[in-house]
Amino acid sequence: MSDLHTISLIPQFPLRRVGEELERLRASAPLVHCLTNEVVQSITANVLLALGASPAMIVAEAEVADFASMADALLINVGTLYPARLAVMQAAVVAANAADTPWVLDPVAAGVLAYRTDALHVLIQQKPAAIRGNASEIMCLAGEFASGKGVDSTAQSASAIAAAKRLAQQTGAIVVVTGEVDYVSDGEVTWAIPWGHVLMTYVVGTGCALSAVVAAFVAGASDRLAAVAAACAVMAIAGERAESACDGPGTFLPAFLDALYIMQPAMLKAADE
Repeated sequence: MSDLHTISLIPQFPLRRVGEELERLRASAPLVHCLTNEVVQSITANVLLALGASPAMIVAEAEVADFASMADALLINVGTLYPARLAVMQAAVVAANAADTPWVLDPVAAGVLAYRTDALHVLIQQKPAAIRGNASEIMCLAGEFASGKGVDSTAQSASAIAAAKRLAQQTGAIVVVTGEVDYVSDGEVTWAIPWGHVLMTYVVGTGCALSAVVAAFVAGASDRLAAVAAACAVMAIAGERAESACDGPGTFLPAFLDALYIMQPAMLKAADE
């Protein structure tokens, strides 16, 4: 079966389910502990707030274990990684697992540099609930040769579908490979998320913020695959709507936050009817 034919068989995640998951998130207002890229903390916090979640950036080594235990979800983003930050992340992951707090891994620039790649191969063995990366990052973690251009992918998301499935089977995580179309897989079932706009790639932090949104949706979810797919869909749909209301990257971010804030679950649920 050709790759093109395989892609054509992957179904689009239903908007009705997106609405249901967004409604659940807003009702629970999950507290998300974000150990994230230092470049993107502001946009990450604002995106979570706009959606109805509660962000917290607790980074002190003396506090992370306690806070990871009380949060509803934990995000680990290795964008600005260094030894002290890695030690803090590892402590948070151990505490989260002990407390059954789901955690999400964003493997920024996996495969580009040895230090972070080695650290990521250790982290994926520690039961992340979800892994969200671009095609090059997901292919690297799945054991394929892939080299990104800095933090960007040199491969299309569709080329990493098989790697995403394999990584999900290896780790037990829901795996997202993002790109022009996002693909979300638990190793058996795979959904396509076809919305979004290329302008999102011209604003620093939208991808990292997506990983935080994945963590928010995973919190308390009975169906993690649906929760992660809905997280990707909400961000992509908001990106489309923001593009139609802005002039370029400078005005995209306010429009994007507004689109997240005003998005109504009832309208999403009705879209498939």
